[in-house]
Amino acid sequence: MPLAHPAVRRSRRLLAAVLSTVALALASPAAGAQAARDSGRVAPPVPPGAAVYVIDAAHSELQFRVRHLISRVTGSFNKWEGTITVADPARWEAAAIEVAIDAASIDTNNDRRDADLRSDSFFDAENHPVITFRSTRIERAGDAAKIHGDLTMRGVTRPVVLEGAFLGATRGAQGKQRVGFEATTTIDRTDFGITWNRAAEGGGLTLADEVQIAITVAAVER
Repeated sequence: MPLAHPAVRRSRRLLAAVLSTVALALASPAAGAQAARDSGRVAPPVPPGAAVYVIDAAHSELQFRVRHLISRVTGSFNKWEGTITVADPARWEAAAIEVAIDAASIDTNNDRRDADLRSDSFFDAENHPVITFRSTRIERAGDAAKIHGDLTMRGVTRPVVLEGAFLGATRGAQGKQRVGFEATTTIDRTDFGITWNRAAEGGGLTLADEVQIAITVAAVER
């Protein structure tokens, strides 16, 4: 099998770094100074010469799904941002990924339900406005990746692992690199203090504890 051109190998290493942004589900305020202030912490400095990719929210999706009674409810967050910082293109596994999600931007296509989800019974968006994710370790196998990181909701931080896959790369009209990937994970909402539930009339509970998260990301070189 012919060897890839060095430039292609470098590009693929960079692109794989983007996989770590995922998170779906997931995030921490690094895409901007304001987000960092809102989360109550200072964004880490960017190493000199590092490549920084910014999530293009207009071409990305952050969705979740949870069982409700005998069906499922699907929702998304309309406001979120994130960055992938690659200090060394030869070591994408050391990339730093940070994502920040506006908890109040939750959208399940039902105003009453969304108001409940913003309340202290669920996300408590008034007191915990930002859901954050910060990567801690990345594993790669070809175009697949496992992104280990810390997810924080309602002031509770738990480790999560996202299973991701690289979707492709191209250069935009301005010559900047654009990459895409997708990832999924499943979390237990009770681990984050989201414990509301009630008995269903036909037996069992209204809501499942497990929440499935699916993320599709387009990120652009800054």
